[in-house]
Amino acid sequence: MKKEYCGLFGIYGHPEAARMTYFGLYALQHRGQESAGIVTWDGDKIREQKGMGLVADVFSERHLGKELKGTIAVGHIRYSTTGASLLRNAQPFLVRFGDWHLAIAHNGNLVNTYELRAELEASGSIFQTTIDSEVFVHLIAKNLNGGTIEDAVIKACQKVKGSYSLLIQANDKMIAVRDPNGIRPLALGRLDDNYVISSESCAFDLIEAEYLRPIEPGEMLVIKDKCLKSYRISESQPVRRCIFELVYFARPDSLVFGEVVYSRRKQMGQTLALEAPVDADFVMPFPDSGVYAAVGYAQQSGLPFEVAMIRNHYVGRTFIQPSQNMRDFSVRVKLNPVRSMIKNKRIIIVEDSIVRGTTIRTRIKKLRELGAREIHMRVSCPPIKFPCFYGIDFSSKGELIAANNSVEDIARYIGLDSLHYLSIDGLLNSVGANMSDPQYCMACFNGEYVIPPCAEGTKLCMDESNALTW
Repeated sequence: MKKEYCGLFGIYGHPEAARMTYFGLYALQHRGQESAGIVTWDGDKIREQKGMGLVADVFSERHLGKELKGTIAVGHIRYSTTGASLLRNAQPFLVRFGDWHLAIAHNGNLVNTYELRAELEASGSIFQTTIDSEVFVHLIAKNLNGGTIEDAVIKACQKVKGSYSLLIQANDKMIAVRDPNGIRPLALGRLDDNYVISSESCAFDLIEAEYLRPIEPGEMLVIKDKCLKSYRISESQPVRRCIFELVYFARPDSLVFGEVVYSRRKQMGQTLALEAPVDADFVMPFPDSGVYAAVGYAQQSGLPFEVAMIRNHYVGRTFIQPSQNMRDFSVRVKLNPVRSMIKNKRIIIVEDSIVRGTTIRTRIKKLRELGAREIHMRVSCPPIKFPCFYGIDFSSKGELIAANNSVEDIARYIGLDSLHYLSIDGLLNSVGANMSDPQYCMACFNGEYVIPPCAEGTKLCMDESNALTW
């Protein structure tokens, strides 16, 4: 089954809803580079445009100015963490059921997809895609007979287990839902008198919308005729927001979970400098993901901050590309060192995470070839030892370098003089939380899953090993 880490954007009541959604998706492009889609509603007819590739490649002026008519629009950008990348799996997922025209966009991953899909197929449901998001469509349709769309969505959400932020366009209503544990982000904004929904606030900034608040865990918002109603979809559950949003995935200029991402990343670097100081000539990041923690480390340590690696901005982020071949190619072309700054220098590199280790190893080898005297690495999150079942791209233990190797072994494999990961306590303190009530999902670090994965999923993800070889 596919697992999703995606971006959602929707706007209600705007005369240029498709164009605003295009800009919103453009701001969220870092959340997915494989496919994009927009669905609109003009009061009578639903229209869609979906395609493979970047937002700017999928939509043209013809789509935005003429074809995608309507004042309500829902958009989605996607990347797949496993399986094929196909147009049929692009979202929003569109279906007609009786008098209802439904478009569903999903960010997250369900852990009971196999069971639900088997149950639905046994009762006659026919699936068109391999994505878990389609499960929502069938569950909602099953509960629409004689009931309201609000009740149907709530009942569907009560059947699924896992992480989800949803945007649903149902005729003249827009519905936004966040899972009871609040794992995936979703925020509410306003542009003039029009409500806007987005995975991150950076999309509001681009269209000059006002950020209002995060949608709460377990909350369903229904927008109709520019009026907003809030519902609870379940009893209160432990809040476990995905901490990797603040560590890596969200844009630094975003508000996510109500937190300023830039400030939290800088604090992680400051905490790192307190936990693991080292005498060196300067601090540097591997742009762009490590930049803000590196700024914090440099400020706390009093060492100079330098950008001794220059990024080619026309190469996509290696972490979210689906094939290993593409990742390896990106390593070679993405960053180039400033050679004169490297020779005979003692360097501290601040990174946001080490997942597989292959990318970093290649970069460190290059620095050694250029004559770096010492290379120390400081990582602004703890070692990632466990697979994520909720939609981040480390779905099996065999992919994780820290799962079966000590810090010392990892340092030798990568080619470092020293390596230190931020402690779990240090990470939580950096985001204003603590171990007694963390409020964040830490499962990839400590294996404590707030939603237990299904037995089949656990076997698929946990049986692999990854011992280092030189």
